[in-house]
Amino acid sequence: MQAIVVSPNTSERDLLTHVLRQAGMAVASSGDYKRVLSNWEDHPADLLLIIIGQHGNPVDVTQAVRASAQVPLLIICDLVSENTIIETLNEGADVVLSSPISPLMISAQAQRLMQRANMVPAYVLPTLDLGTINLDPSTRTVTVKGLEPRRLTQLEFRLLYSLMLNRGQVLPTEIIVEKVWGYTTEDNRELVRGLVSRLRHKIEPNPDKPVYLETHPGIGYRFMIDEI
Repeated sequence: MQAIVVSPNTSERDLLTHVLRQAGMAVASSGDYKRVLSNWEDHPADLLLIIIGQHGNPVDVTQAVRASAQVPLLIICDLVSENTIIETLNEGADVVLSSPISPLMISAQAQRLMQRANMVPAYVLPTLDLGTINLDPSTRTVTVKGLEPRRLTQLEFRLLYSLMLNRGQVLPTEIIVEKVWGYTTEDNRELVRGLVSRLRHKIEPNPDKPVYLETHPGIGYRFMIDEI
């Protein structure tokens, strides 16, 4: 599992990188979450851990992350008000912790998020080869005829795998959310719509005229293909 640690403090980054690696994760690090998000399509991760300095705003950071990625998000910030924590959670953070906090506690929270995000181990899933499109669970890589192979995020993979497995059937939005996120929210349709849009940009020859992922307004989505 790939995690990214973001902190403006080099020593802090190095310490948490070491702690998460000891927990069995592959870890990259950065001093700037905006740089991470700008490269997200090419370098996605399974977990994002962001440490916010004294003058940072966890609400703004969470909004920026959710505009680009639906990935398990752990925010650590200096002591803030209860209202700020609630607002940060409402904007899409999975866990908000106040510093100072021990590295072991951070590791435990990160591992719990990863466990929740990996309800079904990818290695037990078979490869789906439908002729013009191939999805390999072991690497979360999708290969579409005529396009370069693309690595998917955990959420993108779960969405595509569920749709391909149920190809030809319309999956209601609520079912998709349960399969992909493992829980329901009040904003299901926007959550799924954003993820479908990102997935289309990876698998569709022309994302504006999708041939694989059909939208059924007010109901859900369907994966369509002429198998050979």
